[in-house]
Amino acid sequence: MVFVFMLLKLFPIFISVPTVALAEYAVPWQKTFQDPASPIMEGIINLHHDIMFIICFIVGFVTWMLGRTIYHFHHTRNPMPELIVHGQTIEIIWTLFPTIILLIIALPSFALLYSTDEMVDPALTLKVIGRQWYWTYEYSDYSGVDGESIIFDSYMVPDDDIELGQLRLLEVDNRVVLPVNTHIRVLMTASDVIHSWAIPSLGVKCDAMPGRLNQVHLFINREGVFYGQCSEICGVNHGFMPIVVEAVKLDEYLEWVSNQMEEM
Repeated sequence: MVFVFMLLKLFPIFISVPTVALAEYAVPWQKTFQDPASPIMEGIINLHHDIMFIICFIVGFVTWMLGRTIYHFHHTRNPMPELIVHGQTIEIIWTLFPTIILLIIALPSFALLYSTDEMVDPALTLKVIGRQWYWTYEYSDYSGVDGESIIFDSYMVPDDDIELGQLRLLEVDNRVVLPVNTHIRVLMTASDVIHSWAIPSLGVKCDAMPGRLNQVHLFINREGVFYGQCSEICGVNHGFMPIVVEAVKLDEYLEWVSNQMEEM
């Protein structure tokens, strides 16, 4: 099954431009996570695997105990019911052990939760505005002669304009370009209704709410093109406002910024 998923993800390499080869997006019948591209997403995946191990152990143990109880206390093997109405020792055990298990799960969960809110001194600030039904991005750290910053709208590419190798319902006309190995602060809000800026490979999912400013920390540790979508039902075209982040090297990012400034 994993081999099939790998073939599905590698298939666009043979029919599209080279940038899609580095793309991270959901594939049909995918049951696992997308490949992580940030420390937060790596932590989410590791925590998920650890919790799944504990869950499998608990399910196996409970199933074994239930089967053993049904077998040994069947009326054919135990015609006289046991007159047990209280067991202090067993009650202490089945209270103490779940408490320990919950603590084992809670400690790394809280550590990961607080790390998502930790804001390291950012080298770059990206402003995201959710609209019905597209995204507006602003790089407020750069301003031209007239004081205007780099700002553009990002719309989904319609089916009629999709080129060979592009992803239907996921490709946009203007991608968000960000540098790798850089601490980035993403500020987001909305102009009409609640939206949600979510990119699975980066471990980012934050609501964009009108009248409120939310922020999230972003650190991309490898190059690639990462796809996401609005994850909050925001109207009839909710499923048609994708997110595309293109992570590049720092020198390529500075060149892109320079070109944007020249166009301004």
